[in-house]
Amino acid sequence: MGAVLEFFQGFINLGAAVLLPFVIAILGKFFGMKIGHAIKSGLLVGIGFQGLVLSVNLLTTSVQPVMEYYKALGSGYDTLEVGFAALGAASWTVPFAVFVIPVIIVLNLVLVRLKITKVLNVDIWNFMHFLVPGALAYALSGNVFIGFFVAVACGLVVLFFAQWLAPKWGEFFGLEGTTCTTFAFCAWIYPITFLINKLIDLIPGLNKIDVNVDKIGKKLGVFGDPAIIGLFVGVLLALLTSQDFGSILTIGMGVAAAMVLIPRMVSIMMEGLTPMGNAANEYMHKKIGEDADIYIGMDIALGLGDPACITCAAIMIPITILLAFLVPGMRFFPLGILAEVCYLAPMCVLTSKGNIFRTLISMTIMMYMTLFFANMFIPEATQMMSVTGVHFDNLVTASHFGWNPGNLIVSLVHKLFGLFG
Repeated sequence: MGAVLEFFQGFINLGAAVLLPFVIAILGKFFGMKIGHAIKSGLLVGIGFQGLVLSVNLLTTSVQPVMEYYKALGSGYDTLEVGFAALGAASWTVPFAVFVIPVIIVLNLVLVRLKITKVLNVDIWNFMHFLVPGALAYALSGNVFIGFFVAVACGLVVLFFAQWLAPKWGEFFGLEGTTCTTFAFCAWIYPITFLINKLIDLIPGLNKIDVNVDKIGKKLGVFGDPAIIGLFVGVLLALLTSQDFGSILTIGMGVAAAMVLIPRMVSIMMEGLTPMGNAANEYMHKKIGEDADIYIGMDIALGLGDPACITCAAIMIPITILLAFLVPGMRFFPLGILAEVCYLAPMCVLTSKGNIFRTLISMTIMMYMTLFFANMFIPEATQMMSVTGVHFDNLVTASHFGWNPGNLIVSLVHKLFGLFG
């Protein structure tokens, strides 16, 4: 069992850029594509995703001086906020982790075959979104079956949220045939920001404000181009944090480059996904019926191609720091979360239909909630990490304890009713 777990953990640790080509190629062949075409689809998806990762890392690296400036404010805290990579690695060390992937995949295929869902989740890398709540339930209860059940339940629930948002996701981002199956964002951020926008619609004055990148681009001409907007936002961030002249230029160019490169990388991924998606739909039509369309479940990063996402993500960095000082009894400084702000943007942009004003309202509310819950559930987060193979000497928390709905439900039930322990 240890050898099997080590194999799966090692395979998953290779990252999505390696996993996706294998998964897409295998699925493509399963759905009747020629082997060469299936391999090409997998490679294009992997290449596009690798380029997307590099582009997002470029953005993060470019604004690193800004984050370091704010880091100087973050002293006197007793809790370490760990990134999603360390948390994901920890979740893969629990005893039932090796069984979660095959069980969720098989159940997903069964649900598709029975027409209960139209979503086929190929985003195996982000199965950590299911494993982390499962690991938490296991840590709080000491029962592997409860942990396993929670992880599998999260993996099935996400399919229905992903199907709900799929038509709007595909239409708005130009990603037809796909949907987002990243649990925290499709099952938590999307529903809440959907409701936030419905509330804004009822507020006179606010409901008339529409700041849209496309409209700005038409009014400003070349100065409304995403590259120019990225340069402006980067320079503004640098000026706000008192950077030197060289850093101002570097940050500005980095954000501008990310604004241009990220959409290009998404288009490469879609070049690989589209033929596989078409093959899947043709296969399902033959086997099940003409109404058996399939949505391919993918990473939230696929939605980062919209210029409003990067613009709002950059603006949210100083806002997030401010919010950290507004959380009562705050015990950690959100340095890791700053690097994850960009992933909050796509669903907020989607539900606001590209309206930057509304997007920033939604992102501010969601980020405050994320910081509040991540701070509230520090004891649960620390207990979860204590039963994994990744250990820290002090208290810990992470973004997943603020925006992963599985974690929120398990932690809240434990805190309110003392269940699981």
